[in-house]
Amino acid sequence: MKPRVPLPAPLDSQPFITAEAAAAGLGRERLRGNDLERPFQGVYLTAGGETDVQRRCFALTKRISPEAFFCTITAAQLMSLPLPWRHQHSTIVHVAVFAPNEPPSGRGLRGHEFELDETVICTWSGLRITSPEETWCSLGSHLSVPELVAAGDYLIHWRSPLTTIDRLRARVKKWAGHRGVKKLRLAIARLNERSESPQESVLRVIIVDAGIPGLAVNHPIRTSGGFDYRADLAFPDRKVIIEYQSAFHETPESFRADMTRISRLEADGWKVIQVNRDDLRTPLELVSRIRHVLATRPHF
Repeated sequence: MKPRVPLPAPLDSQPFITAEAAAAGLGRERLRGNDLERPFQGVYLTAGGETDVQRRCFALTKRISPEAFFCTITAAQLMSLPLPWRHQHSTIVHVAVFAPNEPPSGRGLRGHEFELDETVICTWSGLRITSPEETWCSLGSHLSVPELVAAGDYLIHWRSPLTTIDRLRARVKKWAGHRGVKKLRLAIARLNERSESPQESVLRVIIVDAGIPGLAVNHPIRTSGGFDYRADLAFPDRKVIIEYQSAFHETPESFRADMTRISRLEADGWKVIQVNRDDLRTPLELVSRIRHVLATRPHF
């Protein structure tokens, strides 16, 4: 067996197209080597484990117009917005052009034609993508209201905001007539910059939409022993805390720390309701459970 012809620089470290391979002296047989991936027609990448969304997008720029831009699910993936599993792990690249240009098509991509202008385009890690506000609005036709809230909370999170609720609200007003606008209007009223996780956002929406009053987000608590905690979600007037327990809390160290924290809180009269992902799948039962606990608690 002949040894494999090495890829010349810079083809060994970046995406390339068939014409570039030919110019470098690589024939069709070499392009069929198992050390190369072909995510799109006529585009090649060196094989190296999982091809992430950013790598796929950079590869696609080799065959699309410089004026094209990445949008919807792909733009959300690039910005690391929390998405449901079905979208988070999608390998389809969504790319758009301005009307009346013809959107690209082919294996591994989905083309879109937008009635937009350059004001809604930004550069993200060297790639042209729709702005955070435009991206969030475009998700209205793909996500549920709780999922939209989780993505929106991420965008406006107080520690490192990518936009503001006012800018999102202004963009939603311009989204009239588009698919998903009703869900966007519901979601914009439920956003909170203090949410600490996507699951917490979904849990908060379930409680708020159930019409249970008195919910506080990230409520500060100082115990009688002088320990400071912050409740994810709480009903302070009933001294009830609702916490979402993610996989992060499953390590032995986190489990022990949670036990101590909950014990300190309950010693001061707080009731802690722990919620996991299975509970989020049965929201009616979860709401009924929360109502029952609140009904048994006195006012403080």
